[in-house]
Amino acid sequence: MRLVLLLCLFLLKGSISLGAPKNCTISGHVYEAGTFKPISHANVYIIDNQKGTITNDQGFFTVTVPVKTNLKVSFSSVGFTTVVETIVASEDTKISITLLPGQLLNEQKVLASRVAQADDVEMGKLSLTSTQLQKVPALFGEKDPLKVLQLMPGVQKGSEGNAGLYVRGGSPDGNLILLDEAPIYNPNHLLGFFSAFNGDVLKRVDLTKGGFPAKFGGRLSSVIELTTKDGSSDKLHGEGSLGLVASRLTLQGPIAPKVTFLISGRRTYLDLVSDLAQINKSDQPVTKSYFYDLNAKLTIDGGANDKFYVSGYSSKDQFLNDRKTDTTPIRSGLNWSNMAGSARWNHRYTGGTTTNLSLIFSQYVMGVSDQQSAPTMAQDLLYTLRYQSAIRDLGAKYDINQYINELHQLGFGVQVTHHQFTPKASIESTQDAAHQSSSQTINALEAGAYIEHYWRPTDRLQIHSGMRLSYYSTPNTSLVTATSSPSKTYIRPEPRLSASYKLAPTVAVKGSYALMNQYVHLLSSTGIGLSTDIWMPTVGHIKPQQSQQIALGLAKDIPASGITLTAEGYYKEMNNLLSYREGASLLTTNSQGAVDASHWTDEVTDGRGWSYGAELMLQKRSGRLSGWLGYTLSWTQSKFAELNNGKLFSPRYDRRHDASVVLIYDLTPSITLAGTWVYGTGNSLTMPLSRYSGFSNNAQVTAYPSSSVLYGSGPNVKEYGDRNSFRASPYHRLDISLQFNKRRGNYGRTWEISAYNVYNRRNAFMYSLEGKDQGKDKPSKTVLYKYSLFPIVPSISYIVRF
Repeated sequence: MRLVLLLCLFLLKGSISLGAPKNCTISGHVYEAGTFKPISHANVYIIDNQKGTITNDQGFFTVTVPVKTNLKVSFSSVGFTTVVETIVASEDTKISITLLPGQLLNEQKVLASRVAQADDVEMGKLSLTSTQLQKVPALFGEKDPLKVLQLMPGVQKGSEGNAGLYVRGGSPDGNLILLDEAPIYNPNHLLGFFSAFNGDVLKRVDLTKGGFPAKFGGRLSSVIELTTKDGSSDKLHGEGSLGLVASRLTLQGPIAPKVTFLISGRRTYLDLVSDLAQINKSDQPVTKSYFYDLNAKLTIDGGANDKFYVSGYSSKDQFLNDRKTDTTPIRSGLNWSNMAGSARWNHRYTGGTTTNLSLIFSQYVMGVSDQQSAPTMAQDLLYTLRYQSAIRDLGAKYDINQYINELHQLGFGVQVTHHQFTPKASIESTQDAAHQSSSQTINALEAGAYIEHYWRPTDRLQIHSGMRLSYYSTPNTSLVTATSSPSKTYIRPEPRLSASYKLAPTVAVKGSYALMNQYVHLLSSTGIGLSTDIWMPTVGHIKPQQSQQIALGLAKDIPASGITLTAEGYYKEMNNLLSYREGASLLTTNSQGAVDASHWTDEVTDGRGWSYGAELMLQKRSGRLSGWLGYTLSWTQSKFAELNNGKLFSPRYDRRHDASVVLIYDLTPSITLAGTWVYGTGNSLTMPLSRYSGFSNNAQVTAYPSSSVLYGSGPNVKEYGDRNSFRASPYHRLDISLQFNKRRGNYGRTWEISAYNVYNRRNAFMYSLEGKDQGKDKPSKTVLYKYSLFPIVPSISYIVRF
C-alpha cells in the first residue's frame, strides 16, 4: 500500500516540463449534421502519425500535433459517416466538424467499446449505447440496461429475474449508480425483475469494474454511469411503445432557439389486470402491484463555451396484498420510491481547460406495513405494524480537466455530500390501546478531493495515476447505539493507478490498482437483494468498508474484422463487510419493552472477503453478424468471526463459472434476429441436513397433580450444516427476439416478438425440505423440493416513432 501510494504521488508529479518538438494545437467540436447536437466520444484520429483522441460529453476535442502544412485528420463515431479533413497545421487551429447520420444498422450493433481496446489505458471498462440496448432480448420485452450489463464478464447475475449486479465478488450496495451524476439507491422495479431505468431516454451506459479513476469514490465494486439524451433541437420528436407489462412515451424537441427538452414516462398496468381478475371474487386473495418512472431533461446551449443541463427523475413501486386467514383479514403493503435531480454547468476556457459544476439531489424511501383485524363481540381487534427507511442526499461537485499537451493531461476536483438517514418503526393495537414507536434522524457528511494525471511518456506507454482523499464525519452517535459514542471522523487516502504498454500496434498489456472506501451500507436480511433491504451509515463502532483491487490484462484488436479480444485477471480483498448476526432482527425492543429500530448496530457483525478470477471477452463490432462471448472463472469467500463458527464460507452469489453469448444478425435491412444464452454455476445456499419431529411439553391444570404434565408431538425441527454449503443446480437460459422495422420519412414503427427461456428450463428460484405423504400406515418421506419461477415467457411489443 505505501509503495503504491508513493508511486502514484511520483507519477502525479510527472515530468510535465519535459521538452517536446515544435507543435501546435487543433481543437474544436464535432456535431451531428442538421440538429447540431454535440457528438460525445467521437474518434479524432491523426492519420499521419497514427495518434488520436475522443471528444468529451460536449463534443469538444483538443489534440497537439507536429507543425505540418497538410495534415489528414479522420472524424468518426458509431452511427455516423466518417469524415476526413486536410488541415493546415502551421499554428493553433479551431474547427467545427459535422457528421451525417449513416450506417444506422451498424449503430444498433456496435458493442461495448468506445475506442480500440489496445489504445485505451483504462481497464475493466464497458460502454453501451441506447440503440444497442434495444436489440438484446428481454423479459416481457422491457429493455433493461442492468440486465444487459449482467451479460458482461465479471458481472454476476442474482437469482431468476433479479436485476442486482454482483461485480467481482461485491454485493449490490458496492455499485455506485449515477443517473446524470445523481446517485440512485434502489435501481429496481417489481422486486428486481426490472430495473428502474427506461432505456428509451438513455444515451449511454458506462460500467467501470476495475482501474477506477480518482474522481470516483464511495463504493467498492463498480461505477455505473447512466447518461440521458439531450432533447432534439430541430423539431418535435416522439416515441411510444405498448407491451404486455408496461407502456412508454417519450417526447423531445426545442422550446426556444437554444433550449431543448426531453420528457419520458413509463407505467405498468398489472394493478388494472388484478382489478379485472377480481371481479365477482371478493372472497379471494387480492394482490395488486404497479410501478412508474418519469424522466425529464432541459438542455440550454450557452454558446461555444457553455452548456447547462437540468435533469429530474422520479419512480415509485407499490405492492398490496389482501387475504383472509380463517376470519382474520390481513393487509400487507410494500412500497418504495426514488427521486433524483441534478443541475450542471459545463464551461470551456481557452487553452484546453474544461470545468463542470454540479448540484445534486437524491432521495430513496422504503415502507413496509402489516395490518390485521377480526370481528369480535365488542370491537374489531386491530394490529398495525409500519416500518419506513429513508436516505436523502444533498451534494455539490466541481471538476476541472486541463489539457496541457498530447503527453500530459490533468484533472482535479472536489465533491461534498450531506446524507440524512431516517429509520422509523411503529406498532399499534386497539385491543389494549398500546402504541409503540421509534424514530430517529442520523446526519453524516461525506466529501472527497482528487487529482489525476494522464501521462504518455512514449508512443507505447500510457500511465493514468490519481490520488483521492476521502472524508467522512458523523455527529455524536448516542442515539443509534446501546452506549454513548463520540462523533466519528475518517480521512483516508485512496491511490489509483492504471498503465498500458503496446507490444504491437494492436496488442497491449495493461495493469491497474485501486483502493476504495465505502461509508454507507445496505443491510440485507435475505441475501437476495429485495427492496426491503435498508441503507445505514457508518456510525458508532461500524467501520467503513474497504477494498483493494489489482488487475492485469491483455487487449488485442483485429481492425479488419472488427473483432476485439480482452483477457483480465484480478484479485480483490475486502474488509469490514457487514452482515446481520444469526437470528437478528432490525425491529428490537428497548429496556421498556417498546419497539426500537435505533439499536441496529447491535444486530450486525463485520468480516472480511476475498475475490479473484479471470475474465475473457470476444467482441465483433461490425457486419451483419455482431455480438460478444463472455466467460468468467472466479472464486469469492467471506469470513465473519460470529458467523459459521468463524470458518470461511462462500457468499450466496459466488459462481465458479459464468458464461454468456449474445448474437445479433440482420436477416434483411429491416429484420433483425437476436439471441442470448447464459450459463452460471448455481448459487451457494444454506440448507437443512435433516428434518425430524420434535416434542412439546404441554402443562395442564387438573385435579390430579400427577397428570399435570403431558407430552405430545411438536413442530418439525430442521438441522443445518455449514453456511452456504449447498450448491444449487446450474442456471442456464436461452432468449430470442425478432424485430420488424419499417420507416417512411420521419415516421417509423417496430414490431418485436420475443421469448424468454425458450427451451423452458426450470431454473431453481428456491429450495425447501418438506415431508411427502407415502400413503396409509407409512411414515412421511423427507424430500428436497426445487421451485422455479419462469417457464417459457413469450411477449410482443409495438413501438412507433415520429
